[in-house]
Amino acid sequence: MFDTLTNRFQDVFASLRGEVRLTPEIVEASLREIRMALLEADVNFKVVKAFVARVSDRAIDRSVLESLTPDQQVVGIVRDELLALFGTQDALGLTSTPRRPQIVMMLGLQGSGKTTTSAKLGRWLTRQGRHPVLVSTDVRRPAAIEQLNVLGRDAGLRVHDPADQMDPARRASSAVGEARELGFDIVLIDTAGRLHIDDELMMELEAISAAVEPSDRLYVADAMTGQDAIKSAGEFQRRAGVTGIVLTKMDGDARGGAALSVVAVVGVPIVFGGIGEGLDDLELFRPDRIVSRMLGMGDVLTLVERAEKAVSRDRSREVAQRVLRDQLTLEDLREQLSAVGRMGPLDQLMSLIPGMSKLPAEMAEIDPKQLSRTGAVIDSMTPTERRRPVVINGSRRKRIARGSGTSVEAVNRLLRQFAQMRKMLKAVRGVAGKTAKGCKAKKHRGQGGMGMLGSGLVRH
Repeated sequence: MFDTLTNRFQDVFASLRGEVRLTPEIVEASLREIRMALLEADVNFKVVKAFVARVSDRAIDRSVLESLTPDQQVVGIVRDELLALFGTQDALGLTSTPRRPQIVMMLGLQGSGKTTTSAKLGRWLTRQGRHPVLVSTDVRRPAAIEQLNVLGRDAGLRVHDPADQMDPARRASSAVGEARELGFDIVLIDTAGRLHIDDELMMELEAISAAVEPSDRLYVADAMTGQDAIKSAGEFQRRAGVTGIVLTKMDGDARGGAALSVVAVVGVPIVFGGIGEGLDDLELFRPDRIVSRMLGMGDVLTLVERAEKAVSRDRSREVAQRVLRDQLTLEDLREQLSAVGRMGPLDQLMSLIPGMSKLPAEMAEIDPKQLSRTGAVIDSMTPTERRRPVVINGSRRKRIARGSGTSVEAVNRLLRQFAQMRKMLKAVRGVAGKTAKGCKAKKHRGQGGMGMLGSGLVRH
């Protein structure tokens, strides 16, 4: 989502690093580039004006210009001010309340992804140990109720759907009553949407709110719509009282202006972000991590969290042991490729690795289709062939190529790369073993010396 902004920021910071000494004129020229980058990213012009003014006031300070690392100081100032655009966000996610069941209303215009986001949020809450109930109050569009039922079933969530009740406020109240009776601790209410904001919609939302008294009213905004999403969010905030924003389609090619503008314009934080089409593709919105990615610094914490979700610790430990015993097989490689696929699109994963944005495009680019072809080749092998690639002769290679829809050359390339990988791991193990032995011997000698030194100190 922020690729264009990241590239522009990187160009600006690179030009600053190339200067022997920073002057107010150089800083102002860099700020002009940043201003243009933000405006082209569809950031609200008032937000851009205030942002650039704050950065300018701090960057032209004498202590910055005379610093030994002025370019790094400017990067730090830009980072701080970008974080300020997202506002102070002491608590992540939903409001903390002792009330049970907790009530959450999902607001937004039609087509913003409100119903899908309701199911995603329910799925996310179950991973946090919560027990949600979903209910749709969009009685004018029967397909909306059916859509939530289908999504809830796919996500393994309970959906409250009283067929004889078609009043929105009463449907919401009925869901709260069922949750209280059955011990569910949170109710997610998917409200009706419109193509535009009207009095009828607002009266309906007010009636639901009065009936259930929600702790959270989340406005679901499509990041692809840019400033239109912000205008609608502002109107919902004025008339319905929004407490937080969920930005959908953050994995798309939107320019990022909505994310950078919405907090300043609407006055409420972004609490969640949709990062894909799957029901598990919803994350807490963490401004510090988003800004790090935006500035090309990567996001290792998010990468680790995704890896932990994709691969179990027991299996990771088992694979590590197999590597140490020189028993790595093509089955292990296939499993690792599947785990990478579960972590998300490759371009997203690459953006989380620090320094990747500074590499040339041809070095940083990985073809997802190549990984799919590699997986297809391994899938076309028998269990014996995966465990013992040495048995794969010419006729087997032809059969594997036909089964995977690739060529014999592709099969040969995979086997050659796998052999090289095992050879490299064996060399690494050898170096690690020698280092460990050396450290152990050094530690043994050092302990004796320390013991003698210690006794001498005691005696004196």
